[in-house]
Amino acid sequence: MNALRGIKWPYVVIALLAVAAAAFGLLHPAAASASAKKKPGATARIKQNPPPKLFTDAEIATIGKQAADQRKKADALFAQWKAAHGTTRDDKAFAAWAARQIPAPPSAQQRTTELHLVQALAKTRTAAGRKAATWLELHGKKDIWKLYLHDQRELIPAAQGNAEKAELKAALKLAKTISDQLAAKDKQPAPFVLDPTLRLDKHIKPGAKGPYSYPSRHAARSAAAVTFLSALSPHRARDYEWMRAEVLYSRLYMAGHVPSDLTAGTLLGDLIGDYELGITGH
Repeated sequence: MNALRGIKWPYVVIALLAVAAAAFGLLHPAAASASAKKKPGATARIKQNPPPKLFTDAEIATIGKQAADQRKKADALFAQWKAAHGTTRDDKAFAAWAARQIPAPPSAQQRTTELHLVQALAKTRTAAGRKAATWLELHGKKDIWKLYLHDQRELIPAAQGNAEKAELKAALKLAKTISDQLAAKDKQPAPFVLDPTLRLDKHIKPGAKGPYSYPSRHAARSAAAVTFLSALSPHRARDYEWMRAEVLYSRLYMAGHVPSDLTAGTLLGDLIGDYELGITGH
């Protein structure tokens, strides 16, 4: 792909394109204005805010393995859905079914134990770690995964690339929808709500119950994307899994979630990834 980007097209073609673009702007000022106001896409956003040095492999190893362990569970569960429903898209029915597959939130005692882990991790924060976590929190919901797909789309037919873009978008949207519904139902306060000193920037008011954190939206979206992208480009699967672990660790690091939030979100995301792949025939 770098080689393709490096091709030096004939100057005459570039000149013609420039003239055409200028003419279009003059003849269609409204369209040109609308284009200028269009929000930047994932590629542009990351280009404007490139990643800092991220966490080490040793730091992300534990949560990475915990996330990877959800894969077989999700595949076995999805086989049950597929046997009963086939490969017809039915997002509403699937969302209700997928929500029932996610384990109940941990007991109060287990959550307290997990909170202590997050509190201990918070004591080790560094300026570099905060910078990495902030970047991952910002771009880990959608941008990273859209950029990975964009990278692959450069080498496939446009129609196929556009279809896969729409499919990834659908998976990410479904991950948000179901995780938000479960969070609202289970009402598990985020670590920084239970201990406001973990994130003074959140300005949590005394007695606040939310935001809620079970299951993690970041984890659900990341897992859905990793499952989907890995099926399209198996040779890149380890890269995707590594980035997922980076995103998940950042959520622990900045007290957005405890581990059970992340594993539940990963299981949900894996199910969604399987569903999107199944109905689209990948």
